[in-house]
Amino acid sequence: MTLIKTTYNRRSFLKTTTLAGGGMMLGFSWLASCNPTPEEVLSMPEEWFEINGFLKIGENGLVTIMSPNPEIGQNVKTSMPMIVAEELDVNWDNVIVEQAPLNTDIFTRQLAGGSQSIRQGWQALRMAGASARRMLMEAAAQAWQVPVGEITTEAGVLHHKNSGKSAGYGEMASAAASIPVPEEVQLKEVRDFKIIGTPRRNVDGLKIVTGQPLFGLDYRREGMLIAMIAHPPAFGLKLKLVDGSAAKAMPGIRDVFTIKTYDEGYEKQWCDTSAFTELAVVVGNTTWEVMNAKKALRLEWEPIPEISEDVTQFGGNKKDIKTPAGLEDSNTHAAKMAEMGAKAAKAVRKDGDPEAAFRNAAKVIERSYSAPFLAHNCMEPMNFFAHVTADKAELVGPVQTPEFMEKSAAARLGLPLEKIDIQMTRQGGGFGRRLYGHFLVEAAVISQKMNAPVKLVYSREDDMTFGAYRPAYHATYRAALDADNRLIAFHVRAGGIPESPLAANRFPAGAVDNYLAEEWSLDSNITVGAFRAPRSNFIAGAEQSFLDEVAEAAGKDPIAFRLELLERARTNPVGENNDYEAARYAGVLELLREKSGWEQPQPGVHRGVAAYFCHNSYVAQVVDIAMENGSPVIRKVHAAVDCGIVVNPLAAANLSEGGIVDGIGHALYSALAFREGAPEQNNFDKYHLIRHNEAPKAIEVHFVKNEIDPTGLGEPLNPPVVGALANALYRATGKRFYEQPFLAGKPVLG
Repeated sequence: MTLIKTTYNRRSFLKTTTLAGGGMMLGFSWLASCNPTPEEVLSMPEEWFEINGFLKIGENGLVTIMSPNPEIGQNVKTSMPMIVAEELDVNWDNVIVEQAPLNTDIFTRQLAGGSQSIRQGWQALRMAGASARRMLMEAAAQAWQVPVGEITTEAGVLHHKNSGKSAGYGEMASAAASIPVPEEVQLKEVRDFKIIGTPRRNVDGLKIVTGQPLFGLDYRREGMLIAMIAHPPAFGLKLKLVDGSAAKAMPGIRDVFTIKTYDEGYEKQWCDTSAFTELAVVVGNTTWEVMNAKKALRLEWEPIPEISEDVTQFGGNKKDIKTPAGLEDSNTHAAKMAEMGAKAAKAVRKDGDPEAAFRNAAKVIERSYSAPFLAHNCMEPMNFFAHVTADKAELVGPVQTPEFMEKSAAARLGLPLEKIDIQMTRQGGGFGRRLYGHFLVEAAVISQKMNAPVKLVYSREDDMTFGAYRPAYHATYRAALDADNRLIAFHVRAGGIPESPLAANRFPAGAVDNYLAEEWSLDSNITVGAFRAPRSNFIAGAEQSFLDEVAEAAGKDPIAFRLELLERARTNPVGENNDYEAARYAGVLELLREKSGWEQPQPGVHRGVAAYFCHNSYVAQVVDIAMENGSPVIRKVHAAVDCGIVVNPLAAANLSEGGIVDGIGHALYSALAFREGAPEQNNFDKYHLIRHNEAPKAIEVHFVKNEIDPTGLGEPLNPPVVGALANALYRATGKRFYEQPFLAGKPVLG
């Protein structure tokens, strides 16, 4: 067994107390009680170190495990408690899972993002269960007057073999509450896991399919009013004038007014991203009445000036964010990105002498790739409930960053942090959009002004045109081959509006003697934010499409070509900053080659392959396409995944399938374009999300079996499938695809 220090102290151990019913509550800051290695400290932001939690054991043996992180569909509300239950050694059927509210005294790192919940909490969640189990064992040993080393546990029952005594956890819970937290505990060996690694159904599954109120849009409160906002129709404009007289006179309308989401002089956090901070607001009795009244508003807009402001980034550093004036256009964007992609940019990494290698090459391949802005389009639009009084703010709804937004709400409302109460609902999709919680602050400001409980609801059009989009990207790749078709130089120049997608130290960095990575960016007043697998969701597809062309030019099998490069990176790597393990990278490709039957071609099936490393995990995929009635149809997607130990195989497969479908849909169809600053797509009649009949007919996911601590899974399946899809389409149609969406305006698949 693994022995770990709990290093408990006032910060890490907050409360052990006897419950009114004779049970036990154990509460502590899990990650504050773990000692990360220096390497781990360097590889992650400090803010991601701590997750808090507590468990309760009732006198009847039932165990309640709180799930502290927001649930956006990734199923951490099931998987995180499974880890605690494993080390507690309790019967999963006797576990009740509850969503924890925001509580920064007990919990930290209450955030859904970066595919980090399980990775960051792994050791600490295990320690939570192991510590409680040890305290129960100590209580039993004292009660039975036997050495604690003779006590064993199984499925929530304590045993002393020599005396034949046994007791359920509930019988010892009250006594265990007075036992000091152990200074160190033993963790189970992986081979002894009984819960981790077994399929467990979503703890909210029945409630979801029976329509029980779990989501923010479901939330109701006695006397609650409905509010909606009106924002400028184009980026680069701001509110000038509101005439709400006609709207006010309509049935059920309580008031029309304007708000400022953030006061002048407020220093924004990274999660306060908001394109439109001066808004018109309509408040009334019902959603229908408010929607109709909103149409009666007479609104005037005016241009914004150029703005420069300091924004505190995730991790604490400040960054000067420049917001230019003007009304932007997608055609202009495309021309500017192509121009930037054709000239030298900031060198981020350089190995060897790439310039000389390109001059002396027998063959040079150069290709450029681009992708548009994308809207997140969560199925549940932005919404939040707020009831703000003179001395308290009660806020309920779907947000990925409750701990950060608590600070924003406190600053805007003029209330101390302890007077802000944020309760998390289940979220109908996140994908990064709900990292930016301006809608929470808006709801709070509206409630404060109305002196009443208010539910703010965005329409689909409000949501799709408000911003925080996936950036537009562009990348140009060059590869140099010698006379023997060996890759001797590799060059990538990548950028976007307003950020670069480049990850300079990822493959094929480390596998090529001569390597150059450059990046650039263009400022914009169109707000952007994290989008499932930020930056990787574009650069992986571009890179993997290009590597396919290089393999073809070299006359090599695409998988064999990648494995050849990875073998070089494993045995004789170039440089010291390569951020992937070549052996694990090669491992998923080898597993994929076997499971997909890559070397046994199927008649009428056109195959494309890709592999990528991001969010600490390795994924390889094969997309199978068949031509039916002249159109390509995705018959099957094969995936091989190395994400360390898989906590819940059922949830992991579901999450993987969702990521694959999501990546395929955006690559094939989705785009957000602008004309004079205004989004040209504002609902699903113009913005094409993937339909059921367009999705792959089958998806097969295989996980590498190892005992490596878990890594990310919510995002890594999304990026490489874009490249595998493009490569399969090439083999099916004879045409390479360089611009996303690949099938914009074309007939649907299926």
